[in-house]
Amino acid sequence: MGAFESFEWHGHKVFGVTGWKNSGKTTLVTRLISELTARGHRISSVKHAHHNCDIDKEGTDSFRHREAGSGEVALVAAGKRWAIMHECRDVEDTELGDILSRLSPCDLVLVEGFKTEPFPKIEVRRADAKHTDPIAPKDNMIVAVASDRPDLLADSAGLDCFDLNAVADMASLIEKLMGLKA
Repeated sequence: MGAFESFEWHGHKVFGVTGWKNSGKTTLVTRLISELTARGHRISSVKHAHHNCDIDKEGTDSFRHREAGSGEVALVAAGKRWAIMHECRDVEDTELGDILSRLSPCDLVLVEGFKTEPFPKIEVRRADAKHTDPIAPKDNMIVAVASDRPDLLADSAGLDCFDLNAVADMASLIEKLMGLKA
């Protein structure tokens, strides 16, 4: 039985990757998604962007719908994929739980970012990151640390430590902790 096997948030098993800007979070998350889906797991993901990004572009019809005041715009792309853009005009920051509650059933939701939220995580530390201060000592939900340099793992006593390229090993740890059947 995994340590977080029964950990669910809004009906989903949730595991995250956290770290400072430019630490390699996105690269690790995409590699973990590939590895876990290759093992037969249904994976969904959530990416938190601190900067003001927009998935819609000025001039598109869906952008015009939002600008006109629509609270939600569903965009269907040739029947191959769809997205719902939800405007949060009166909210300072969207809560992760709000997003999780809208996701379809899956085996695991991998979350990038949301470093202060209470779910199990791997912390990524990379020499070229904006900061290299460890996050784990202040977050008891960090279960492992991955890094490109062994010296950045020095203060990780009691945590599993991985080279950033040991994706298969990290995926196995996630399966074990979250109770996912291989």
